[in-house]
Order: sequence, then C-alpha cells, then structure tokens
Amino acid sequence: MSAPERIRLDKWMVQARFFKTRALATALVESGRIRLNGQHVARSAQAVGAGDTLTFPQGGRIRVIRVLAVGLRRGPATEARTLYDDLDAPPAAASPLE
Repeated sequence: MSAPERIRLDKWMVQARFFKTRALATALVESGRIRLNGQHVARSAQAVGAGDTLTFPQGGRIRVIRVLAVGLRRGPATEARTLYDDLDAPPAAASPLE
C-alpha cells in the first residue's frame, strides 16, 4: 500500500507528531490559527501534500514547517521527522549569567 498524495491537515499533524490527538489538531485548525501556504485555514479536512508550507503556534513559538511527505501512520518520532522540514530558526541559546 502506497502513501496517498494528499491527506487531511489534522491527520497529517498527528502523524508528524505535532499533536498527541487528532482532536487537539482539529481544535487548532478550526480556531483559524494555522496558515497553509500563507492562507488561513479553518477546516481540518483541508488537504495537504508534499511542498505545502504550514505556519502555526506551538509551545510559545511560531512553527514554520514544509511538508515533505504524507505518512501512512503515526509512527515513532524518527519516522515522523521524515515527513517535514522545520524552516524556523532554532531557539537562541541562553547566555550564561556572569
């Protein structure tokens, strides 16, 4: 069985391990706080595929992600990491206090 070319946004975000449950992913999508290729998305059934760019808040920062692939399942973190490319800069290291 091969991976489909496009998948529901909420399902992809769970497979890529950005959220633990599909309900959490759906809630964020329906709140209108996710952008797909620069456009606000309000439907969790919006299809995403390789080459799409997602922008969304997570854990106090804004994530910018490029979708590389559509998975078949929610697998281990190493497998999930192959589904996307993280485009935002890594957090700045805290400078030691003198």
